[in-house]
Amino acid sequence: RLRLHDGKLIKDRRFHLRTYPNCFVAKELTDWLIDRKEAPDRESAIRLMQKLMDHYIIHHVCDEHSDYKDAKLLYRFRKDDGTFPLSKDVKVFMRGQSLYEKLVSVEESILKVREENSVKYQRTFLGSEMIDWLIQEGEVENRQEAVELGRALLEHGIIQHVSNRHHFFDSDILYHFWINFRRRRRLTELLSENSSRALSESPDSPFCLRKLNPEPGNTSFLSVQTNKEIKVVSAVRRSSITSLSGNSNTYFSAPPTLVFPPVAECNPKSVLKRPVTTEELLSPGAPYVKKTLTIVGDAVGWGFVVRGGRPCHIQAVDPGGPAAAAGMKVCQFVFSVNGVYVLHLDYQTISSLIMTGPRTLVMEVMEAIE
Repeated sequence: RLRLHDGKLIKDRRFHLRTYPNCFVAKELTDWLIDRKEAPDRESAIRLMQKLMDHYIIHHVCDEHSDYKDAKLLYRFRKDDGTFPLSKDVKVFMRGQSLYEKLVSVEESILKVREENSVKYQRTFLGSEMIDWLIQEGEVENRQEAVELGRALLEHGIIQHVSNRHHFFDSDILYHFWINFRRRRRLTELLSENSSRALSESPDSPFCLRKLNPEPGNTSFLSVQTNKEIKVVSAVRRSSITSLSGNSNTYFSAPPTLVFPPVAECNPKSVLKRPVTTEELLSPGAPYVKKTLTIVGDAVGWGFVVRGGRPCHIQAVDPGGPAAAAGMKVCQFVFSVNGVYVLHLDYQTISSLIMTGPRTLVMEVMEAIE
């Protein structure tokens, strides 16, 4: 979408005495996809655009056609006309923000500084206390609905058990708001992509960890393991696929690419204490909780590394990066990427999904409960 705007394929167009803002001609876009090697032929290009229509990403400007036609018809990205449907993740975030603002605005709020195991926590509440409040304020109709809301907020990283050991229950377990909505502008980031262009212009892989020393020709990344050991892994700059042929340890499958020298692999040893199977993760009563993380990449990337396969796990997280801010931790297992179930995939395939996806990355992870 951004490339089409930059190339002036998306612009205001006039048809039958009416001006349609921010639209493109289907036939022109099909030509563009083939010219830019985004599709090998017209049939593939049409199938690709039909996928975007099926997922409510683009539509005919008058909604007179439900399919994508390779003709002189006008189509538009829903993001450009405000008809893009809000995802479940954004809806949960907005609900959490609304509840938080309501809680902090009252005098006798249930959000208090509390202590557990000699550790003080901010913005805390008891599970049963929150449920009572939700019913009293008319936010839910019954306790079961309140528990379901609490679990959704926890799985999306908005609230959390203070020591991250429990899911949300109707009990005297202590929870706190993991996100301070007054300090973060996460909703703006989710709904606006004004700085998306910076990502494609970044000289380093956005899938790798963030840069420590951004001096030209001296790029390095922070690698974090479970034993808190910190090491610096040197990386070379992006180059063409031809000049780097022969090296199989790549993060990209197509140019431009970032390649690590064979002598300096990024966390070659797994951070997992023992191998875990997909069957073990999905078995009833397994000690794992599923969480949804929404990670808005910056100009450097998302700040994490995936390794392993079937299932894959988080190998490293930059403590100052977007992934860490969203609640990602090492040893979490990757359940889905942007709605795609990935427990059965290897890390190369998952990294490809991430690299070719949008700047705002939605991941479901499974985390062990101690």
